[in-house]
Amino acid sequence: MTVVPLAIAVDLRYRRWRHQFSLFISHDPWFRPMVIQAAGKYPNLAEYYQKNATKFWDNFYKRHKNKFFKDRHYLEKDWGQYFSDDANSANVKVLLEVGCGAGNTIFPLIAAYPELYVQACDISPHAVALVKSHAEFKEDRVNAFLCDVTVDNLLEKINPSSVDVITLIFMLSAVSPHKMPSILQNIKRVLKPDGYVLLRDYAIGDFAQVKLGNKNQMISEGFYVRGDGTCSFYFSEDFLSTLFFQAGFNTVDISTYCKQIKNSHKNITMDRCWVRAVFNNLE
Repeated sequence: MTVVPLAIAVDLRYRRWRHQFSLFISHDPWFRPMVIQAAGKYPNLAEYYQKNATKFWDNFYKRHKNKFFKDRHYLEKDWGQYFSDDANSANVKVLLEVGCGAGNTIFPLIAAYPELYVQACDISPHAVALVKSHAEFKEDRVNAFLCDVTVDNLLEKINPSSVDVITLIFMLSAVSPHKMPSILQNIKRVLKPDGYVLLRDYAIGDFAQVKLGNKNQMISEGFYVRGDGTCSFYFSEDFLSTLFFQAGFNTVDISTYCKQIKNSHKNITMDRCWVRAVFNNLE
């Protein structure tokens, strides 16, 4: 086996990034001024988009409000046993929704499970405001707060080891893969020793990944930027299991499933791929 010196490996990665960068800006003139400015300040584009994630996601929710995502009623069917009350416990079950957006996970769950209490956070101030202005929002059922879990300590808002279940629904993919381990350590501090993490996110081979790849919008391995500046990572089961194991979680269940969706308006068939997983705290 040939061992490549670290300096050479870094140089090769830099050259490959510069090539991807030149393709990216030449393909999309609208982005050219913003990307050129970013490249002058940050060593790579992934860092730029991570640093400015609050701005891009806040613009997203200002533009789309609560109209973009549908309410996620399927969570009751997939994971109902994790949300329901424990008949042998007098304590209220506590859920932490990381990346709550406009509340498309929160409000179906509190309607289906009357005893569930939800801690909900998001990087976007506008998203948090949308949750608090929702007709079904009640302070005795939901605590919505602003938090960037890549840098903000959740212990400043939530007691240690106090959360039964954490949901990461299309949230982890929105951050740079280099930030994912620190997010898992952050959520682990507030999760009970026997608590669970429920994840649903984008999988490798998804139609959106192929489309972004064809537009040369990959900014690091498996990590892409959309036209509005928000980002998405596409997971394999091995990557996800290893990521959580290294953070001190056990994989309870993991699967990838694909579905063909027909867009009659555009006359295209999309192969959508998602990964669904359950992890529990090893401590």
